[in-house]
Amino acid sequence: MDISLMGFDTPFFCNLHHILDPFDDNTSHNKSTNTGPTRAYVRDARAMAATPAYVKDYPNSYVFIVDMSGLKSGDIKVLVEDENMLVISGERKREHDQEEMEGVKHVRMERRIGKFMRKFPLPENANTEKISAICQDGVLAVTVEKLPPPEPKKPKTIQVRCLKNGIGL
Repeated sequence: MDISLMGFDTPFFCNLHHILDPFDDNTSHNKSTNTGPTRAYVRDARAMAATPAYVKDYPNSYVFIVDMSGLKSGDIKVLVEDENMLVISGERKREHDQEEMEGVKHVRMERRIGKFMRKFPLPENANTEKISAICQDGVLAVTVEKLPPPEPKKPKTIQVRCLKNGIGL
């Protein structure tokens, strides 16, 4: 269950959640009884589901648009895995600013922090050699150009030979 739904979304509980995460990454003390997904897997699945995105299909390209509010370009990774899987990932970290040092308390924290990831299978006509990514005003646009359509095959003319009395001319 998501701790924010239960009202435990204070900085203390968020930090406690992040402290406990490394111990759950395939380091279970009793692996023989652990049959469910790991906490890291569940966290990554939630991160994928919580990252809003949409895809546009233009005549010459595909454009993947993902909301990245508050992130710098260095916090975002765009890569292609297995020759046809576009992966957009990164991490939004909590800002430790001067206000915290001056005794300012967070009354409500609704902005999602932590890792995020989205995977998009690319169509066969996607040109993985020509991909560009631009982040502007908190919106990431990844453009994947399409390969040109294959040229239609030209008809091949076959020469017809005539046989006279079984002998070729």
